[in-house]
Amino acid sequence: MERHREQELQELRQRLLWMGSLAERAVHNAVRSLVEGDTKLAESVMEEEAAINSLQIEIDERVLRLLALQQPMAVDLRMITAAMKINADLERIGDQAVNIAQCVSFLLQYPQVKPYIDIPRMSELAEGMVKDALDSFVKRDVDLAKQILLRDETVDQLRDQLFRELITYMMERPSVILPAFQLTLVTRNLERVADHATNIAEDVIYMVLGQDIRHHASDKR
Repeated sequence: MERHREQELQELRQRLLWMGSLAERAVHNAVRSLVEGDTKLAESVMEEEAAINSLQIEIDERVLRLLALQQPMAVDLRMITAAMKINADLERIGDQAVNIAQCVSFLLQYPQVKPYIDIPRMSELAEGMVKDALDSFVKRDVDLAKQILLRDETVDQLRDQLFRELITYMMERPSVILPAFQLTLVTRNLERVADHATNIAEDVIYMVLGQDIRHHASDKR
């Protein structure tokens, strides 16, 4: 029974990692489609959303089966409930990627508002946070999880910087209001990706330490 439970838990971890890799790739490709002006790549991001959604349902079913049949101990119970919450965050990361991809078709109808330098940088940071958050989950690495919480501030600062720049463009050149507004949505989506990675890191800390730090900033250091 114990060996079977551990096998089920390991399979759950692996499916979460696979879902995470799909979500991370979706964000990367959505931003790449913007930078390269590649509508086909943007369309592929939207088409692959179904795979992420399907995995979410599968993982939820695995979680429910573990809860119903395995009678997990406290430590395993925290891991299973963390997996359920991480599953939801990964699905939402996929949604953010789709939102970005949907902006691409609109943006390509207009001249480029500004060079795409900061947006790929913001995406790189957010993608790295997702990857490391999942690594911290698998390795039960609290120190890595806490580092992710601190990196969220850098993404927020980039978002604020881009927002100020885009507002300035809109004020100075009314002709760019529509595409500049779409770019603000892209930055908002990337900020949300980083937020979801932060949620995962917080879940890892709770899973390992039994400590809920969601509303306790001093505990995140």
